[in-house]
Amino acid sequence: MKRLKELEEWRKRAQLGGGRERIEKQHAKGKLTARERLEKLLDPGSFEELEWLTTHRSTLFGLAEKRYPGDGVVTGYGRIDGRLVYVFAQDFTVLGGSIGERHGEKIRRTIKMAAKVGVPVIGIFDSGGARIQEGVQALHAVGRIFSAIIDASGQIPQIAIMAGPCAGGAAYAPALMDIVIMVDKTSYMFITGPQVVKQVTGEEVSFEQLGGAHVHASKSGVAHLRARDEEQAIRLAKKVLSYLPDNHLAPPPVTQPTDPPERECPEIASIIPDDPMKPYDMKQLITRVFDQGTVLELHPEWATNIITAFARLAGHPVCIVANQPAYMAGVIDIDAADKAARFIRLCDAFNLPIIMLVDVPGYMPGVDQEHRGIIRHGAKMLYAYREATVPKITLIVRKAYGGAYIAMGSKALGADIVYAYPTAEIAVMGPEAAIKIIYRRELAKAENPQQLLRQLTQRYREEIANPFYAAQQGLVDDIIKPEETRRKLYHALQALLPKRIPPPRPRHGNMPV
Repeated sequence: MKRLKELEEWRKRAQLGGGRERIEKQHAKGKLTARERLEKLLDPGSFEELEWLTTHRSTLFGLAEKRYPGDGVVTGYGRIDGRLVYVFAQDFTVLGGSIGERHGEKIRRTIKMAAKVGVPVIGIFDSGGARIQEGVQALHAVGRIFSAIIDASGQIPQIAIMAGPCAGGAAYAPALMDIVIMVDKTSYMFITGPQVVKQVTGEEVSFEQLGGAHVHASKSGVAHLRARDEEQAIRLAKKVLSYLPDNHLAPPPVTQPTDPPERECPEIASIIPDDPMKPYDMKQLITRVFDQGTVLELHPEWATNIITAFARLAGHPVCIVANQPAYMAGVIDIDAADKAARFIRLCDAFNLPIIMLVDVPGYMPGVDQEHRGIIRHGAKMLYAYREATVPKITLIVRKAYGGAYIAMGSKALGADIVYAYPTAEIAVMGPEAAIKIIYRRELAKAENPQQLLRQLTQRYREEIANPFYAAQQGLVDDIIKPEETRRKLYHALQALLPKRIPPPRPRHGNMPV
């Protein structure tokens, strides 16, 4: 009986984390506790906690005065919509959620267990970083978490929910995971905090300005999604998970379609302007083609000239990479290339077909882009698409010029099926720019150079920069009407789902970074 009473006492202590006073402070900040978060994330009654009796072993700087069961992180497994997942949630009420030796080992083991079983892992981060009192042991623990995430990368889905701070080197832990969801106003990530920044550079900056959710969702690209509160962040994590399989060997989760696969899309023709220079919103096309209500855009605030999104086509999860003519004409710049490359690799790792929607005038020109490495960053996108072994379908909606045509799902890089609308333009560069180079002497001598330019440009469009010419060369499989887009993509997807690729060759050691 004594042992049973002792067990119950320990359990009560574990449930209270750092104590009622600290829990109240957490609530006062608009934040849930670690256990409250897991209750909302997991199916009711499904959570099984592991290693909840673990405590730190250090006796340095007063740590031995009080030992907290769990050492500031709640770990275990449960279910989301019936699917098994492993989870960990840092408890800020215990030593600020800092990562010590045992804390880090619990997270590492959770990720390892998830990989061993072959199911997703979801981490909820709320930590001040490495535990200073434990010195190098804390740093070693953080490094061990990194190793576990890297080892599991591409094998199981890994989702990070940023519900509080994540500072110092520990900020790389969520960044190494597949999807990062940040809560607005209460979460932030940075390598060096505002005090260090001021000391080193003299700049005065707030926590929010330096590494808040808005910054990482719109400027750095670290956050895939930004949530207004923790409950929305948890809902987003569940939605992301609904598109992903349990592991890299499992089939994607197909749902019963409620949207007819053969549905016509007559409104698409009116979305795309006749003038190739006029902008429009590619998202309008996407929402009409794919299953209604299933499009989930990642990085909606960052590199907005390219769209990356999960969606469903007749119930089957797919990945969309699309140029966005409404922003910067849909050009590919450094951020757009990085955004697309990472998304393509994620989709390829978890067997999700990739559908490219193309309307691209080229790569972003300029000294700034060249000096910052548009060649190096653009190469990432080429590597990612070429190495992807999943079904790859391309639709050329309007413009497809230059090297950007190659990057956006061309047959040269391994696209399985390529469609184009009748109004598509495919060429080395825009017709007018091409004519100015080819006929520069004739234009210089012409009495009316503008009239001659218009005539030659129209002729170039009719003879060279059109999908019929590309189709005659075998580079476009079919020229389709806009209204039949959904049906054509659905048939192509069904034809390619049985696709099998030989074991992948070794990765190149000189993969651009």
